[in-house]
Amino acid sequence: MPDTESLATLASLARNVRAQRARRQWTLDTLAARSGLSKGVVVALEQGRGNPNLATLIRLSDALGVSLTALLEGGEHPAVRVSDRPALLWEGPAGGTGRLLDGTDSPSPVELWHWRLEPGERHDSEAHAPGTRELIHVYSGELVLTIGGQDVRVPAGSSARMTADEPHGYGNPGATAVDFAGVVVPPAT
Repeated sequence: MPDTESLATLASLARNVRAQRARRQWTLDTLAARSGLSKGVVVALEQGRGNPNLATLIRLSDALGVSLTALLEGGEHPAVRVSDRPALLWEGPAGGTGRLLDGTDSPSPVELWHWRLEPGERHDSEAHAPGTRELIHVYSGELVLTIGGQDVRVPAGSSARMTADEPHGYGNPGATAVDFAGVVVPPAT
């Protein structure tokens, strides 16, 4: 059974997807078509059921033109907000994690991530919305970014920027963990 925090996140996701869809006056079929998800998946999410993976959440946020943070939290925010509960949205087979630390909403959505890849782990991501960019900073280890069939090594202490509107991946072929921060910058809506 999901824990209390997971249930609260699912409830927020359901409420926010319904509200975003209604705001655009889209049918369930329209959101399903725009996100590339089945209507059944969209219905289940709007009812607070299911366990969406990161790819599903990205498809929804891209289709709606909002940040993942807006889908998972929503609501108005004060001038300063301190966030101390990052959303765990990916777990690797060896214990690595992808956590959404925080983000901003439209018109300039930005997401701040912390990733930890244990030795041998890899996370592959589908293409984001056209025009999406990512900034990466590696704190420890050596990250291998794969995009357009090309591997680029990013050692500790280095940063990289890339387009993220095509399939891409993050890998750790090394013997020590890789810790890195990522900033996802979708195009302004």
